Amino acid sequence: MNAEDTSKGADVGPISGEMVRHGTGVNSNRAFPTTTYPKNIDPFVLFERFYIDPDKGFPTHPHRGFEIVSYMLDGGMDHEDSLGVFHTASEGDVMRITTGRGIRHSEFPAGGHACNGLQLWVNLPADDKDVDPNYTDASAEELPTELCDGAAVTTVVGEGSPIELYTPMEYLDVHVDDSWTWSVETDWAGFLYGISGTGTVDGDDFGEGDVLPVTGRCQVNIQSEGTLRVVAVSGRPHGEPIRQRGPFVL
Repeated sequence: MNAEDTSKGADVGPISGEMVRHGTGVNSNRAFPTTTYPKNIDPFVLFERFYIDPDKGFPTHPHRGFEIVSYMLDGGMDHEDSLGVFHTASEGDVMRITTGRGIRHSEFPAGGHACNGLQLWVNLPADDKDVDPNYTDASAEELPTELCDGAAVTTVVGEGSPIELYTPMEYLDVHVDDSWTWSVETDWAGFLYGISGTGTVDGDDFGEGDVLPVTGRCQVNIQSEGTLRVVAVSGRPHGEPIRQRGPFVL
C-alpha cells in the first residue's frame, strides 16, 4: 500500500509497516517512523511489533526522556532494570516504564520460548524529561474489556486501566467481528495498527502489519472480514519537537 500524502497535518490512507532488524538480531514490524512515513506522530515517538527468538533479546541498555508501553501478544518476556525490578510479562500483560532522567533495562524471551508483542514510545513533555524513572505493570485480568455490537474492546491505557502515563492518551486492543467505529478525542493524534485478520478502514483494505496514521480525523470506521484485530492508539500532542537520538528522546 502506498501513502497518499505525508505532509504535516494531513491524514494518509493505510500504509504497510516496515521490517526492521535490530542490532541484537531481533526483528520488528515498525509502524512509524519508516521510509514510507518518516515522521513521529506527536506525542508518539515510534511504534512497532517485535518478534524475539529464544536465543535473541535486548541486553542491558539505557533509555531516557520518554515512556515505554510494552504489550504482549504471544509468549512471555523477562524485564529487568536498574530500579531492581524483575518481571515476566505474559500474553495480554502490559508494562510501562517511565525512563525520565535515565534507566537501564534488558528484555529477553521467557522460558526459552519465542515471544512477540507491541512496543510504543511516548514522548515526555519538556518539563518532565528529568523526572525520576519509574516502572509499573498490569496483568491481562486487570485490563477492562467491553463487549459492544461488532467488537470486543480491551483498554490497555485509558479509562479503567491501572496503567497511567504523563501524557493523556488511550490505547485500545480491539477484536472486530463485524464493524466498529473508533472515535478520537478532538485535537488528539494517533494511529491504527493491524495485528491479525483482514478488513477495511474507511473503505480501504487493511490487515496485519498495516498502519493508519490519524492526525486530523475524529472517527475511523472499521469493517472486518471474519475477525480483524487492531490496536487503536491516540493521545494529546505536546506541540514540542521530538528529538530521538537512538535510545534517548531529548
